[in-house]
Amino acid sequence: MSMSRKGFHQLPHMADIYIEAYGSSLEEAFEQAGLALFKTLVLNASEKTVSVTVEARGQDLMELLYDWLEKLLHKFEIDNIVATEIKVNKITKNSEYRLEATLWGEPYNREKHQTGTAVKSPTYALMEIDTEKNTVRFVLDI
Repeated sequence: MSMSRKGFHQLPHMADIYIEAYGSSLEEAFEQAGLALFKTLVLNASEKTVSVTVEARGQDLMELLYDWLEKLLHKFEIDNIVATEIKVNKITKNSEYRLEATLWGEPYNREKHQTGTAVKSPTYALMEIDTEKNTVRFVLDI
């Protein structure tokens, strides 16, 4: 496996959307997890006309991943932003884990964008984080 390999794909699941995201670093895996969420929500976004920052926190990496995905879902649902590029600037750990990221994307437009699958929330079900392989797995409740 190439160390520069990054991406995401769906895994089989009976009712919801189960995603595995990976990268050459944990930051890249979290970036790909975020892109997987946005690609689930909107099928054809491609522009980078807006830029926003997002911070997530967690007592452990699973809570950090959950908070990250929840914050991104809020960016879509509340701020109507569809991210097409994500850069996790850093993941740090002091008393808690903290993630700082920049999103580039475009405003969601119901007439322009092809809607994908509505996501209610991320879940802890089947969540896994492999820091050696820089892989994260999670389920999106639909």
